[in-house]
Amino acid sequence: MIRAAVIGKDGRTSAIIESLRQSKRIAGTVEVLSGWKFSPFHSTREEEVRLNLQRLLKRNEKPDFVVCGPEEPLAAGEGIANLLWREFKIPCIGPTKELAKIESSKSFTRLLLAEHNIPGNPKFRIFSDQSGIGSYLKELGSFVVKPDGLTGGKGVKVSGEHLHSIEDAVRYCQEVFDEGHPSVVIEEKLDGEEFSLQSFCDGTHVADMPVVQDHKRARAGDSGPNTGGMGSYSCENHSLPFLSRDDLRQASAINKLVAKALRKKTGEPYKGILYGGFMVTRTGVRLIEYNARFGDPEALNVLSLLKTDFADVCEAIVRGTLDKLPIKFEKLATVCKYVVPDGYPERPVKGEVIDWSSVSASERLKIFEAAVDKDDGGVYRLSGSRAVAFVGIGADVAEAERIAEKAASAVRGPVYHREDIGTRELIAQRVAHLQAPYSGDADVKHANDDAPQGGILKLVS
Repeated sequence: MIRAAVIGKDGRTSAIIESLRQSKRIAGTVEVLSGWKFSPFHSTREEEVRLNLQRLLKRNEKPDFVVCGPEEPLAAGEGIANLLWREFKIPCIGPTKELAKIESSKSFTRLLLAEHNIPGNPKFRIFSDQSGIGSYLKELGSFVVKPDGLTGGKGVKVSGEHLHSIEDAVRYCQEVFDEGHPSVVIEEKLDGEEFSLQSFCDGTHVADMPVVQDHKRARAGDSGPNTGGMGSYSCENHSLPFLSRDDLRQASAINKLVAKALRKKTGEPYKGILYGGFMVTRTGVRLIEYNARFGDPEALNVLSLLKTDFADVCEAIVRGTLDKLPIKFEKLATVCKYVVPDGYPERPVKGEVIDWSSVSASERLKIFEAAVDKDDGGVYRLSGSRAVAFVGIGADVAEAERIAEKAASAVRGPVYHREDIGTRELIAQRVAHLQAPYSGDADVKHANDDAPQGGILKLVS
């Protein structure tokens, strides 16, 4: 029997906790060391973790490992993984601060791929001041501007959507510099469909999870402002309707090559979740960004399908033995829908009551609490971000969507959700965007039902 602890307070962390609770090997409760939320970096959060660990040590309840949910603790201060390994000799499912640059520094990631000849980079340049920015923006025509640093998912600006002229982009770059970011990365704007491939990594071996498609826009029809993610879906064949076998191979190969390159560059093994955000274009797969932890909401999809004991997976990551552990996922589809406060993400209501008591979790419906607080009377109240997620699980996407939609629609309070996530109509639009074959009556059909599910690759050092 082993003990586990987590860091975080969001839907993703709730899914991690639930997966650990289901393990036959976890002794007692899953301790929450810190309800870490995105905010300016403060060392007091590290002190909170330290004090909670000291409390557990006094009770002789030292965790065998800690799973870090969000990205900020990995990059803040000295890095929570560094603290755990060095001061407490406790393994962390999450990379050290140097390795977490794969997410916390956009320039680090682009240069890593370039230096190691890893495919997937778009055209890009890195600027530490305004010199040359205007001329490069004109050269690209369509572009994306990314601050070099964590921004809580709200820093990336795209021409034609957020930036409507070269002048807008130049002004935004100056804002980025004024906020203290050391540089900006300017990239060509790509046209295609985004997808997420998350992989378990022990520093030597990489094991892929089913691919997922997230929906960032707040409103139906992919309209409204960008959010942390309003929901996501995965298919029963562990691919997506617009992906080919070769697309999956490309993305999987990039994740594996990046893990190898990180070890070569830093001398440290990457232990945790390596999450590539990709775009399939008409000319191949391109890397949008990397994250150093589970995605939210993507974690809710894949962990709801994980058949292998999650504690065993964590232990294999720590020991470097992922190649010895068969990691399996249910051959089912999932649809995740987040219920969020009215006004989210720009002016969300806070403190109001939210009630989903009429909905019960089951084998085919998972419920994950996120940005809600429970008062002394047991009443849940909105705290300003994504409140609660419902994951429907079905034989196909259509069934999973019906389950998730019925649950999300039953929530009471000043809230809303995207009714179109996982629907046949929206998925057909995504497929048509790439002019890929698509057919489907009530169900979503796939032209690539024999798509691979990833696998293990040993990285030769």
